[in-house]
Amino acid sequence: MSISIPDKKVVNGWAMYDWANSAYNLVITSTVFPFYYTAITHTAENGDKVHFFGYTVINTALSNYAIAFAYLLIALLSPFLSSIADYRGNKKRFMQFFCYLGSAACCGLYFFKLQTLEWGIICFVLAAIGYCGSIVFYNAFLPEIAPENLQDRVSARGFAYGYVGSVLLQIICLVFILKPDWFGITDASFGPRLSFLLTGIWWFGFAQVTFRRLPAGTLRHKEKKHLFVHGFRELQKVWRELKAQPLLKRFLGAFFFYSMGVQTVMLVAAFFAEKALNLSAGQLIGTILVIQLVAILGAWGMARLSGRFGNIRVLQLVVIVWVGICVAAYFVQNATQFYFLAALVGLVMGGIQSLSRSTYSRFLPETKDTASYFSFFDVTEKVAIVIGMFSFGFMEEWTGNIRNSVLPLIGFFALGFVMLIFMQAAGTKRRTGVVAQRVQANV
Repeated sequence: MSISIPDKKVVNGWAMYDWANSAYNLVITSTVFPFYYTAITHTAENGDKVHFFGYTVINTALSNYAIAFAYLLIALLSPFLSSIADYRGNKKRFMQFFCYLGSAACCGLYFFKLQTLEWGIICFVLAAIGYCGSIVFYNAFLPEIAPENLQDRVSARGFAYGYVGSVLLQIICLVFILKPDWFGITDASFGPRLSFLLTGIWWFGFAQVTFRRLPAGTLRHKEKKHLFVHGFRELQKVWRELKAQPLLKRFLGAFFFYSMGVQTVMLVAAFFAEKALNLSAGQLIGTILVIQLVAILGAWGMARLSGRFGNIRVLQLVVIVWVGICVAAYFVQNATQFYFLAALVGLVMGGIQSLSRSTYSRFLPETKDTASYFSFFDVTEKVAIVIGMFSFGFMEEWTGNIRNSVLPLIGFFALGFVMLIFMQAAGTKRRTGVVAQRVQANV
């Protein structure tokens, strides 16, 4: 339930979890891990083919399939987990569990080498599950800690904290990767592997600020048995309520399609740049850092624009920009062109994530089952990622060219834009109908 005056200490504590876990997004999904992974899995003997539990597959396709599997698993589990968390009033405990799972898996990547490929992929999957699982419950706290009129800004604050915190850790990691001689490091793999370890420690450590400040929750039922049954009943209840919320349903449909594009671009950008353009590690990591810094401005800027023009109109504009980015990415030929696209990605990346989360929160009915409602939001995003990542990996394997994998993303964004148009039309029609009813009643 929203509160009229937000507690600044609680809000800042909530935002600190973005500071903590965004290090995973930057180091593991965007920069160090993709470069390290492609470097050790590309050999003179096998090229970019790897052997995984007896199967031969393209290295980047394997990582895409691994991410798709992780997101599929969490999409299947999170509705039950979040429903149970709402029923028991303990979503912070679930958030802690997934946080600790993800941070431990990041630490486990310290032991990842070509000879331990299976171990590395397993840790990679577990880290993704930990990240995704904790975000379900993290997002569910938003309507509890901030009133509706401040949720855009609070959501943007979380993303801004995340970008700043992740960049700080990335700089620390770069020192070990690019200047190993300062520390007497002779093993070229040590710097990246140390980065994975530091990411896990960073994630675990700063999350403690969040866990100390967020409310613990209230036990709503004392029964200790049949929790999955009760959780499923809560999920059914939310689904019935969701069907009675036409604008919320339409927004989820639009969010589903454009998330296929947004999340896939964020997860594969580094692999694409390295394979399609042969960017060096320094160029790639520097580009991602620029994206993170620009994204801070994007998150705050979109929050300001939404206050003036409305959330849906701003989302429509941002999705159109994403379509242009994907079209340009298919034709990009050099590092300078990629840098320009990277700046555009940074500008709209944080904005669309922050605004999507706060827009969904605004459409929610008055309810205490915030985790259950946000599980639908999260499942929608996760299933979208599964489809997006699988299509990206499949297109590369099918055509042999990673550029062709961009084509489905253009279609995903276009469908998302169309559904936002339909949603805006439905909202206008609904408001017109309400006004007509009031006029008729007054007459």
